[in-house]
Amino acid sequence: MDSVSVAQRLREVIGRAEEAARRSGRKSDEVKIVAIGKGRPAAALEEAIAAGHRVFGENRGQELVSKAGRLPGNLEWHFVGPLQTNKVRMVRPRVALLHSFDRDRLVKPWLRGAGPPPPTLLQVNIGREPQKSGVQPDLVVETFERWESEGVPLNGVMALPPMGEKPEDSRPYFVHMREIRDELAARLDRPMALSMGMTDDFEVAIEEGSTIVRIGRAIFGP
Repeated sequence: MDSVSVAQRLREVIGRAEEAARRSGRKSDEVKIVAIGKGRPAAALEEAIAAGHRVFGENRGQELVSKAGRLPGNLEWHFVGPLQTNKVRMVRPRVALLHSFDRDRLVKPWLRGAGPPPPTLLQVNIGREPQKSGVQPDLVVETFERWESEGVPLNGVMALPPMGEKPEDSRPYFVHMREIRDELAARLDRPMALSMGMTDDFEVAIEEGSTIVRIGRAIFGP
């Protein structure tokens, strides 16, 4: 049985993220850690909340709704998985950020509803993998500007690199994502968020410019 607590794991992740930020010449508060609770009971998230964490992510609409309804109302929720159009009405009112805006069919559903739509990130298929969602890297600027012109509030970009055998395998993809983010920021003359990096490679992602990392196992255990 794993005797390491969620609070201990969380402290370790925060420390590793801070070190990675320092190595890249950035401040630790420039990186947001999203604790990914998919498949975990609400009690596990409560341990992280008791340790002071407030930013959580889910990849299924029903699980997000269930946990958001049971946990404190002052939490910041992110949706990080593929979003079906018929789940938009469920997710939209409850999230501070959608990480996976990946196709034209989401535009109208996301804009529909009470109040302004929450911010989103354009998902990039950085490895050009046929089984993954996202915009092809060479179409990001064009698609970003088109979706923005239609009213989608885009705050930056997100990617899931191809699975490698070691963290360093992700670095070339993270470098490419940083270049894409920097091009967008320069073109649109405003800061852009960059969501990349998970349990196995988040330190490399931070070294290469990630502003949001999505951590599940390293916080909640295997």
